[in-house]
Amino acid sequence: MSDAPQEVDQQKAIGDDSEAKLTKSDKEKAQAVQDYSKTEENGQLSMQVKVYSPFNDYYEGGAFSLSAENATGPFDILPKHHNFISLLSACEIIVRTVNKGDQRIRISGGLMHVKSNQVIVFLDV
Repeated sequence: MSDAPQEVDQQKAIGDDSEAKLTKSDKEKAQAVQDYSKTEENGQLSMQVKVYSPFNDYYEGGAFSLSAENATGPFDILPKHHNFISLLSACEIIVRTVNKGDQRIRISGGLMHVKSNQVIVFLDV
């Protein structure tokens, strides 16, 4: 046996099966951290956005933020936003995209759903 100290990462207690002890909640948290740690090429966080109506797709792709307005006023959605659902007022949605700059979409109303770093906006419903 070597007298050199071992790195902490290399040490493991006998019978330690830490992965088996993880609860479902712990595994979900670890997966969320892994999912939210993903970045785009330039190092900024992004989210997936889809804005569409029954007969037209207005935008689908990555974005750094989305601005819109509901009955309480203007708001922004950023990567890692909490789950959120809202009716949208007549406004101009601004999608700050990964590759195409700002995309502006004038709407008369709609429904927005934010979950797991994905934003879906339903128009004309």
